[in-house]
Amino acid sequence: MASLTILSTTKPSSLLSSTLSSTSPQEFKFPAKSPRPFSSTVKFRALPFKACAFPSNNNDNGQKDDCFSTRRSLLVCISTLPFLFGLHEFLEDLSAKALQSDTNTSMLIKEEVRKVVSKGKAAGVLRLVFHDAGTFEMDGNSGGMNGSIVYELERPENAGLKKSLKILDKAKGEVDAIQQVSWADMIAVAGAEAVSVCGGPTIPVQLGRLDSLEPDAEGKLPPESLDAPGLKQNFKRKGLSTQELVALSGAHTLGSKGFGSPFVFDNSYYKILLEKPWKSSGGMPSMIGLPSDHALVEDDECLRWIKKYADNQNMFFNDFKNAYIKLVNSGARWKSL
Repeated sequence: MASLTILSTTKPSSLLSSTLSSTSPQEFKFPAKSPRPFSSTVKFRALPFKACAFPSNNNDNGQKDDCFSTRRSLLVCISTLPFLFGLHEFLEDLSAKALQSDTNTSMLIKEEVRKVVSKGKAAGVLRLVFHDAGTFEMDGNSGGMNGSIVYELERPENAGLKKSLKILDKAKGEVDAIQQVSWADMIAVAGAEAVSVCGGPTIPVQLGRLDSLEPDAEGKLPPESLDAPGLKQNFKRKGLSTQELVALSGAHTLGSKGFGSPFVFDNSYYKILLEKPWKSSGGMPSMIGLPSDHALVEDDECLRWIKKYADNQNMFFNDFKNAYIKLVNSGARWKSL
């Protein structure tokens, strides 16, 4: 795969709006005229006082007494309480149903993906994720995980991805027959499953991404010839740290890059980076990895993380999982409930 390429505003729900409009509370109607103000008085020590605790603003024109205005406001508030409690319960129920629907859809996607994605096809599917999400740029909030890769397959940097997309197209057809799913969601979940199929961490993926209707701008993926400073700067524009750059680069452990078994997701990538086999004179070792892989181990900041992940696979798995979630959420546009 080319050098690792990595890398809402939620609108009110139309469903919610339509439901609320159909369940609006009954309007409370009050008499057109207020009752006669309570104005009886008693005498005590020859000092008259009004029984109402609120000052009266009555005048000759028959203005309403403040105490009755206050009582009316209080009555309105009390009258609307049942509706407010009902609305709260309705929203909680709607949220629970949406969550359950996403859970069911996610399980369906995983089931169909595992039918078509074998260990030998996992690297290509994972590369599809990086090349879709890798167009994200923080400046302008453009690109990202939006399914636009389906319009970008003819670009040189995306060579070979047609086959991976065709594999997922079959699974997507099965899912769509039951529940419509976007390409962005399909690819994001499929990439996580590709990692899991090969023995990597289980990665939860939130659903609800919207697909783009056009390709993203060209030239947003980091060239595989970039040195370490160039890679770090490119990933920084995507909102990714140096640690996340190194963690996500570990995906090169899959496939034909020469970092251990092509079908096993583990920390072999980092162990082999430390050995620098490409520096040997001639032969196959010189073909291991991409120039961007070789550059990472020559950078002090990257090297610190490479050593940590080479020594601790669990740390690598956890950091890769978190970086992957951030990657597939960056730049995504989300549907309403």
